[in-house]
Amino acid sequence: MADPFLRIDNVTRQWDGAGGVSDVSLSVPQGGFVAVLGPSGCGKSTLLRLLAGLETPESGRIEIDGRDVTHLAPAERNLSMVFQSYALFPHLDVAENILFGMKVRRVSRAERNASLARALEMTGLQGLERRKPGALSGGQRQRVALARAVVSERPLCLMDEPLSNLDARLRHSVRRDIKALQTRLGLTVVYVTHDQSEAMSLADTIVLMRDGKAEQVGSPEDLYHHPATPFVARFVGEPPMALIDAEALGEAPGRIGIRIEAIERDDANPDLTAEIVETEYLGGRTQVLFDLPSAEGLALLLDGHVTLPPGSRIGLRLPHEHRVRFAADATPDREGAKAAPRDGHKAPDTFTVTTSKD
Repeated sequence: MADPFLRIDNVTRQWDGAGGVSDVSLSVPQGGFVAVLGPSGCGKSTLLRLLAGLETPESGRIEIDGRDVTHLAPAERNLSMVFQSYALFPHLDVAENILFGMKVRRVSRAERNASLARALEMTGLQGLERRKPGALSGGQRQRVALARAVVSERPLCLMDEPLSNLDARLRHSVRRDIKALQTRLGLTVVYVTHDQSEAMSLADTIVLMRDGKAEQVGSPEDLYHHPATPFVARFVGEPPMALIDAEALGEAPGRIGIRIEAIERDDANPDLTAEIVETEYLGGRTQVLFDLPSAEGLALLLDGHVTLPPGSRIGLRLPHEHRVRFAADATPDREGAKAAPRDGHKAPDTFTVTTSKD
């Protein structure tokens, strides 16, 4: 197996022994796309700042392309960064913002012009070269930031919640731009987000952070269908996975998770009978919400527009092949485990992430 392009070994950065990240290890191959996902305060931004050189670890080692960069300045790490706030100079036009770094590095005018033309074409900014940032939409400003990363020709790109300032329609559009650029240029990307839909649609591998450590690392499919803990089950997915006390299903103590799209109505031979709280019409289907003391997030999806009276009880079947069992001593679900926004194993002390491209 080839050596990883990015390696983090046992890195810790905390403040007075709290916050930040603790004893983190991560390996990413060249061309990999890793999303660092989690709620506020989980350590994901600290991890990105450590990679960028904006924070220095208390212990551990960071390597990029086989080179120890642990104590190097950001400019010496051969990486680019796309920020949530765009970080554009308001007095410079689009072309000047894109080429600012190249001009500082004294790249020739001919090379700058060629890079500019390529970046404008790749990001769909042709014709906007002389506009100032104040005359651009949010999506256009974020594309300028992406174009700046393109012309830098750095093999590693760090992205810090780059879409959080955009409305839902623009987020989907720019998200496609990011994936297309990453694939076309062969970039290695580390992408921080609190939005599970971004992580699921963009990344080869997701690192779900909690309290400075990785709760689970794997492909989007792994985290969705095979969550390692109740926290993962409730954080990933919209709607999130339902959790039921195993004893309510006649099983040994523990918790059972199941995606609500797998739950079926069965009044004749139910696994559970639950009281309806309300129904929500979602267009192509109706979501039925239940109140059951032994369950959390229990719901049912029915095709079309269905009206069922609150307070009535119906039977539910939970197919065994779709159940995920959590141990009785699994870390309880907490506030941070609420499902990630729709549009943005209890991990050992040290974890290693190895991603692979399909």
